[in-house]
Amino acid sequence: MKNLIKVERARHNLTQADLADKLGVSRQTIHAIEKNKFNPSVTLAIKMARFFNVTVEYLFDIED
Repeated sequence: MKNLIKVERARHNLTQADLADKLGVSRQTIHAIEKNKFNPSVTLAIKMARFFNVTVEYLFDIED
C-alpha cells in the first residue's frame, strides 16, 4: 500500500518524531509506514487523515 505520509509531513514541516508525538505513536512506527514496511490500523489511518485534513483514500493508495 503506497502512501503520502512523507509528502504531507513535509508540507506541514514536521519531522517523523513530531508527527509521532501528535498521533501518540513511536517515530519508528511513522518510519515503517512511510517505507511501506507496516500498514497502520484503521484507527491510526483515520487519525492521520484527520490530522492532515485529507481523506484516507488520498493518504493511502491500495494497489491492486
